[in-house]
Amino acid sequence: MKKTAWLAIGLISVIAVIAVIFAIRRSPQDETVEKVSIRLKWLHQAQFAGFYYAKEAGFYKDAGLDVTLHPGGIDYPAIQMVTSGSDDFGVTAADQILLARDKGIPVVAIACIFRKSPFVLFSLKESGITKVEDFRGRKVGLKLGGNEELTYRAMMKKAGVPFSAVQEIPVKFDISPLLAKSIDVWPGYSINEPITAEEKGYPVNLIWPEDYGIHLYADVLFTTEEMIRTHPTVVEAVVKATVKGWEESFENREQAVAYTLKQSDQLNREHERKMLDASFPLVMPDGKPAGWMDKSVWEEMHQLLKDGGFIKKDLDLSRAYRVDYIPRKD
Repeated sequence: MKKTAWLAIGLISVIAVIAVIFAIRRSPQDETVEKVSIRLKWLHQAQFAGFYYAKEAGFYKDAGLDVTLHPGGIDYPAIQMVTSGSDDFGVTAADQILLARDKGIPVVAIACIFRKSPFVLFSLKESGITKVEDFRGRKVGLKLGGNEELTYRAMMKKAGVPFSAVQEIPVKFDISPLLAKSIDVWPGYSINEPITAEEKGYPVNLIWPEDYGIHLYADVLFTTEEMIRTHPTVVEAVVKATVKGWEESFENREQAVAYTLKQSDQLNREHERKMLDASFPLVMPDGKPAGWMDKSVWEEMHQLLKDGGFIKKDLDLSRAYRVDYIPRKD
């Protein structure tokens, strides 16, 4: 065979290899990858372990998603970040969904993370304050304007304790005033601040809303009506992968903590493990699928917001949340 023929064959082979490589890199699967961002409710911590697990274990990727998880906080409120278009999905308190819709903001809850709220009022064990009725004459820390205030006021009303019977003091996030005994009762999440207090050597009493017949959802995954209308398959993929992430995070807790620690160098392994363990009975309090939501709980939240004067009109709850994207267990 002539030398030129061999060269031609070689050139054709090289072109074929390049074509195959290019085809692999430009596969249909890659072309359909959807880039989405999720704005968390707060700074990175095990409160969001299921999201980290879904990302790091490849659940989002397997669903055709390229997900970025953004930390939230006071400067990055999830509802504002999502409705402005900065993020596609977010995590916020369930009552905030209703408050937003009362203002005409079209956000929709698509899965509930904490089906039992981690919100508690807590006191130092040595104080002897173990129930709301013990608040009379005491200094009670209050976080204004959010679900913490809503829940606190509902608990006070259920217990028959007038607000005038306590000294309400606005507080933020540093629990030092409680530890210094300048405030008697503190609002917080059972999965975080009470754990911090006990790590510092201060045993605490937890006072739960459920003890007063108050059942509220806390963190929910949400998006906009527009996203649901224009990208329903993306919404379904995000929900299913996130739910799987939460289920697996409780099955493989050490791995879930490891994934959490990857998000920030400011986290402590022991504290994050305690937070994850404390989250389990709140995320999956019954036999229902992770992420599930019940109409009755939304109705109760709606009524509490109306009774407290937080919303002025009746809302169409069927538009405030959706359960059809949540995977069901047979």
